[in-house]
Amino acid sequence: MSLAADLSYEFRPANPVQRALQALVASRPGAWVFARTLPHLDSLLLRLSGGWHTVPGLLAGLPVVQVTTTGRRSGLPRRTHLIGIPYGDTLALLGTNFGQHDTPAWVHNLEADPRAVVAYRGAQVDVVARPADEEEAEQVLRRSEELYVGYRRYQSRLGHRRLRVFVLERATG
Repeated sequence: MSLAADLSYEFRPANPVQRALQALVASRPGAWVFARTLPHLDSLLLRLSGGWHTVPGLLAGLPVVQVTTTGRRSGLPRRTHLIGIPYGDTLALLGTNFGQHDTPAWVHNLEADPRAVVAYRGAQVDVVARPADEEEAEQVLRRSEELYVGYRRYQSRLGHRRLRVFVLERATG
């Protein structure tokens, strides 16, 4: 089975209200606000719902996986909530950071130690993240733009920062 299927992870078409909320979050002010508040709100909602619901999932129709990496400095588990992009029989992650200028910490963590755990609605899978090659990154970016308009807008605001794209593979042994 595929990683997405093992997690029962899927995108559903957004309704008009969800599309409007996605556009708000993708805007420069919306991204700034949500970059600072969403991780806290998601953590609370995940805890209250037993790991079943996130703010983007409920309000904007965007499924969110919980990715646990190892902190590159601390060595401690670090949880991040990300939209996984279905790619072939697996998922990919984009280091957009809501279009902010700084590279997200989870990207640096995966570059230092590519092992991670991906969880979605009670299911979890050990994975290894590898940088996407140029062709894979193009395919993932095209797919991401079909699923969420915000990715295109985030990419346009990255400045000189290189966008990292990771492909998740099931960990073996």
